[in-house]
Order: sequence, then structure tokens, then C-alpha cells
Amino acid sequence: LLGPKIETPRELYLHKLGAALKMENTILEMLPQLEEHANDSQLQEALRRHHEETQMHVRNLEQAFSALGAEVDDSPCPTIEGLEKEGQSNLKMVDDSLNDNVIISGVYETEHHEIAVYEGLITTAEAMGEQDVVALLQENLENEQETLQRAQQMGQKLAQRAAMAV
Repeated sequence: LLGPKIETPRELYLHKLGAALKMENTILEMLPQLEEHANDSQLQEALRRHHEETQMHVRNLEQAFSALGAEVDDSPCPTIEGLEKEGQSNLKMVDDSLNDNVIISGVYETEHHEIAVYEGLITTAEAMGEQDVVALLQENLENEQETLQRAQQMGQKLAQRAAMAV
């Protein structure tokens, strides 16, 4: 189940970088499925755009590994697996008319998690003096922050629509 014991700060950093890669690859698989379930065309478009951005996030993470002279390797990311399971189970439970509300709330939770992951990785990369890695991860972080803002705007519209339907 567990690989070799992590004994150095660098090994821990590479493990966490690998978990971020696993996170982005999992999201890459999730987005087209969410797009299929989405009702709102703006939400579908936003999910499609985020799919393209996520492909770039994966490339940036792979480049971060090379900048560190390490082999690209993903590590388990139980948090993203949990968010994925929760989202899928909520989509099964709700009436199709509520899919967008479930999706947007999943996007909030996922983006907050990704932002926290990148903030931690950037702090450590800065401390290690790895400016190339900082730049790559900073790009991902800013993207995730923008995605969260767009999701919040969309979430407000959906919430108002839902409140009027009560």
C-alpha cells in the first residue's frame, strides 16, 4: 500500500507535487462527465474551458518535476477522490433539474482544495529557492482563483434561480 518511507523534505515535496498531479489528472477525467450532467449552457462552457486549463495545469506540474530534476510521478490524492465520490453520489440523489447546483458546489469545494494545495507547494518552492517551480505553480494558482471567482458568480445566479423556485 505504501511506498518507501519519505525521509527528506525534498522527498516530501515531490510526494506532494505528485499528489497535485494526481488531483489535476482526476479533475481532467471528471470535467467531461460533469459537462454531460450540466443543464446550463454557460456552466457547460465554463467546464469545457476549465478542462483546457486543467490540461495546462498538468503540463506545468510535469515541468515542475523536470525543473527539480525529478521523474514525473503521481502520488495518491485521497481528497480529490473523496470530492469526486461525493459529487457523483449527489448527482445520483438529486432530480436532474438540480444537477447544476450540485456541480457548482462541487466546483467550489474542489477549487478551494486546489488553491490550498498550490499555496502550500509555492511556499515550499520559494523557501527552496526554486523560482522556476514557483512561476509554474503560480500560474496554476491564479487560474484556480479565477475559476473559483467565475464559479461563485455562476453559483449566485443558480442560487437566486433556486430561491425563486421555492
